[in-house]
Amino acid sequence: MYETQENQERVIIVGVELQDTQNFAMTMAELASLARTAGAEVIDSYTQKRERYDSKTFIGSGKLAEIRNMVEANEIDTVIVNNRLTPRQNSNLEAALAVKVIDRMQLILDIFAMRARSHEGKLQVHLAQLKYMLPRLVGQGIMLSRQAGGIGSRGPGESQLELNRRSIRHQITDIERQLKAVEKNRQIIRDKRLDSETFKVGLIGYTNAGKSTLMNTLTDNRQYEADELFATLDATTKQLYLKGQFQATLTDTVGFIQDLPTELVAAFRSTLEESRHVDLLLHVIDASDPNHSEQERVVLTLLKDLGMQDIPRLAIYNKIDKAPNFTATAFPNIRISARDKASREQIRNLIVDEIRDLFAPFSLKVHQKDAYKLYQLEKLALLDSYTFTAEVEEITGYISPANKWKLEEFYD
Repeated sequence: MYETQENQERVIIVGVELQDTQNFAMTMAELASLARTAGAEVIDSYTQKRERYDSKTFIGSGKLAEIRNMVEANEIDTVIVNNRLTPRQNSNLEAALAVKVIDRMQLILDIFAMRARSHEGKLQVHLAQLKYMLPRLVGQGIMLSRQAGGIGSRGPGESQLELNRRSIRHQITDIERQLKAVEKNRQIIRDKRLDSETFKVGLIGYTNAGKSTLMNTLTDNRQYEADELFATLDATTKQLYLKGQFQATLTDTVGFIQDLPTELVAAFRSTLEESRHVDLLLHVIDASDPNHSEQERVVLTLLKDLGMQDIPRLAIYNKIDKAPNFTATAFPNIRISARDKASREQIRNLIVDEIRDLFAPFSLKVHQKDAYKLYQLEKLALLDSYTFTAEVEEITGYISPANKWKLEEFYD
């Protein structure tokens, strides 16, 4: 939320397309969305096709002169480049354009700094920014001399940008120490959750696919949701009732994005750990996005990198109301609009069907004197049917193989 429209930074975005560049148009559109999410007004976009990036200024001299004229004529505050710049390229571009220049990675880091809410999240963002900043301390001209705030300068703050390398390394060490302590507490909570025998569901997907909206629909919770990139950063776990008293947990985590800065992948590993220990993943996909297939590929690639590719997964094609002619590519799947309350039962039924496939079927007879035990059993197992006789209830259902031993107390 921004104070006034007049306070928006006026930016232009710049991208270079090489012969082997993939999804260039998608990444440029995404860069514009990232800039707007950070609070900027995107004035124009410049692209160039080259065989290789210019080692000094990233772009060619002709395009550089064109952009410089645009900057001077339209009072541009910032130039955002759709690639990772070297410290030398960053410094040379700022010297040539006489305005602040940041790259895609720094922009994403800035948005994360703006979105982080928890103590751990803020520490993780701070750590990622410092690691990104460390090799760029020398010769960063405008970025180190600026006294104003704005995009690319959130988080650690201007005074920390002026610290020397030794001070930065000291801060990194201190934050890593704090994160270890936070991670220890998170691990204790996670271990308790694992020991609770509760079925665990995780939400994953590309940023702005609708994960938080879906979580609110399924849990009646008021998780922050917005039509913007990285609306959610901190992992959130809520209770989910699927059928009868059968309980599960639902965890919402940070959205994925193409070319996620390596500093953030490492810094947020403990947050992403929340989804590594789930029993089922719900892969939320924005069906209305023309690049949804590529976004699916990005998520699946990152899941493989995180060692999560073997977790059972369901595809949830969201925003289907905006994509009437949509064709699904992943199975099993369901097509919904997360804001439609009717979607809740559709998704719950799909999850229940998947749980039946993952669990082991069972049947047992329960004497009336043991009927009180059914309350606890209902929390662990999906119970399908009851057949009553004079003193016995015949029950069928599905239970996790890990919990099957709990049925022994019902056998004579």
